[in-house]
Amino acid sequence: MAHARISAKLPPDIDPTKAPIAFGERALPKLNEELKSPELLTRQRALMALCDLVHDPENVYQAIKLGFLDNLKYLLLDEDSTVREKTTEVLYIMATHNVGRDGFIENGVIPALSQLLNDPVDICRRNMHRAFEIMAELPAGAVGIVESNLISSLVLKLKTEMDEIQELILDTLSGCLCVEAFEALATGAVPILKEKLTHPSVAIRSKAARALLGISVPLEGKNVVWDEEVIPVLVSLLEDSDPEVQANAAGALMNATITTQGKFAALNADAIPPLLKLVNDETSKVRLNAIKALTMLSEAPEGRKTLLNHVDLFRGQLNDSSEAVSRAAKIAIKVIEWKP
Repeated sequence: MAHARISAKLPPDIDPTKAPIAFGERALPKLNEELKSPELLTRQRALMALCDLVHDPENVYQAIKLGFLDNLKYLLLDEDSTVREKTTEVLYIMATHNVGRDGFIENGVIPALSQLLNDPVDICRRNMHRAFEIMAELPAGAVGIVESNLISSLVLKLKTEMDEIQELILDTLSGCLCVEAFEALATGAVPILKEKLTHPSVAIRSKAARALLGISVPLEGKNVVWDEEVIPVLVSLLEDSDPEVQANAAGALMNATITTQGKFAALNADAIPPLLKLVNDETSKVRLNAIKALTMLSEAPEGRKTLLNHVDLFRGQLNDSSEAVSRAAKIAIKVIEWKP
């Protein structure tokens, strides 16, 4: 299925070849002054030169020392869309470096970027979300996003944003839910994520299942997943054509079926047959999550009764090439064969 993609094409009156020639950190002080210029073209060209320079982490370090971040935060609200676009691009590239991420946290860049959540220009929002996605990959960055009170806004944006940006938001939420799931739960994230599980986009289905895996870690999340009848949808995704979707669906089931209610819901949705098919899947992540989910279901009498007929299937994974899979298979056999 074709999807609209965000174009980064510059306006016809902007010639990037006329940007100031950059000579590493020696150009940075001049560029820092040009960012504050009242001349629009000067600001635009300085930002384009900076986009090239900040690919080097040493230049990022020097830029932060020179106070670039304060100027960039100010330019995020520039009335010119090209200035905002290139400012968000600079910040996104800076976020790919450890020193840049540290600078974001120390200089309050995350809340400044969040001012563009409703920017009318798609690429500005995309760059902002790319920066958030990278920040959320690290615990400190995820904490920064959570402490900026952005979770509710990100959850609600899943209803309105274009697919390309939804993927970024789902990745960001997955990182943040490991830190704090309750704000997302209070915002009604589970029914929104449930809807995304049936999205035509493979990436969105996969990332929504991964977010549900995170949100179902606390007991409150498990209960909401059960209340919202998400478990039958996750079971249906076990037969998805994409292995990443299957793996994440099995992982979400693994967390959701820790509770008695979750176990019964999964058993009623006939989760065991499709999970058994995945035990020998060629993708180790799929095998691992399927075995773990089946282990949870074997704790219920009905599940154990069924799985006792398939112990040999798990024994076949005791010498799996993945140590995690072989260990999970050993635990599964022990739980399935347990006798009171």
